[in-house]
Amino acid sequence: MAAPDPAGDDRTITGLRVEVTTALLKAPFVTSVRRADAAQIVVVEARDAAGRVGMGEAAVSWRVTGESPQSVTAAVAGPLSDVVVGRVPHDRTLTQDIAAAVWGNASARNAVECAVAELRSAQTGNAVWQRLGARSPSVRTDRTLSAATPRELAAAAVRHCEEGFGVLKVKVRAADDTVAGVREVRAAVGDGVRLRIDANQAWTADEAIRVIREMERAGVDLEFVEQPVAADDLPALAAVAAAVETPVMADESVRTAADVRTMAERTSVALVNIKLAKTGGLAAAERAAAVAREHGIGVVVGCMLEGPVGITAAAGFAAAIAPEVVHDLDGAHWLAEPPLTDRTATFRGDTILLPTAPEDR
Repeated sequence: MAAPDPAGDDRTITGLRVEVTTALLKAPFVTSVRRADAAQIVVVEARDAAGRVGMGEAAVSWRVTGESPQSVTAAVAGPLSDVVVGRVPHDRTLTQDIAAAVWGNASARNAVECAVAELRSAQTGNAVWQRLGARSPSVRTDRTLSAATPRELAAAAVRHCEEGFGVLKVKVRAADDTVAGVREVRAAVGDGVRLRIDANQAWTADEAIRVIREMERAGVDLEFVEQPVAADDLPALAAVAAAVETPVMADESVRTAADVRTMAERTSVALVNIKLAKTGGLAAAERAAAVAREHGIGVVVGCMLEGPVGITAAAGFAAAIAPEVVHDLDGAHWLAEPPLTDRTATFRGDTILLPTAPEDR
């Protein structure tokens, strides 16, 4: 680990702080594995000697990251503070030291790395998305439909199209008539709207192949099917991807660059969903995206039920690595009262507008 920056440098990080709030959702978020009526928003702040602050968000979910607000708080107060406090944000080895500070705890590591990156922006006047290489401060996102009856799905689809979304992602469950639901949505929104479905590991390989083929025969024209089978069942994922014409995207099966390489070697999935909360930070997400590009696999940047801080970081990454893609970054749209600030992105229909650095405002 590099030595702390000399005393007197006002860029030195003096502390990390965790703030946890509960945000009510506009409507229940329902998937094949859970129902949520509220989200816990966990924000990490990094402060320097001059009082400047950078923010990052830890998306917590026992089923995805294995983390809770309590575990994030403990990791930040302990090993992550140990490697960050006393250093400067531009320290070349700081990112790798954050990654090595604690095993697992990917979302906590991501929050700290993003907070440090934003603190550096406050110090230099260059926005994080600009340092990542993005040329435009905006990206587009889809809008997710909770698992529901066909009639409820169709009504939600029409409402979101009226709000300005041109790409919809439908959450599906094994117990639902997926084909009927997706057909109802397609009939309601017409052919000009792109449709995606996300099974969140709901099916066996045989079930997935049967349902996807039925949708292909029904002509609902899906852009892709996300994570149709269990995350750790790569043979099943490979079987589904090989048996259907619709592109298959891996989500829960992919966390790191090594996972993406495994996908390329053992399956024929067309895309991977990269989430900062799964990879452990921006640097690890960049490595995962690079491996995907190397193997001709498409990348969609995703999110969880996150607030504007987390979505801002993910959107900046998305704008840098795949600006032409409609990503899956609608987490903040689910919040009844998203905690927006001049440090976070703004949302206009399906477009996420990234903030400039402090000195540019």
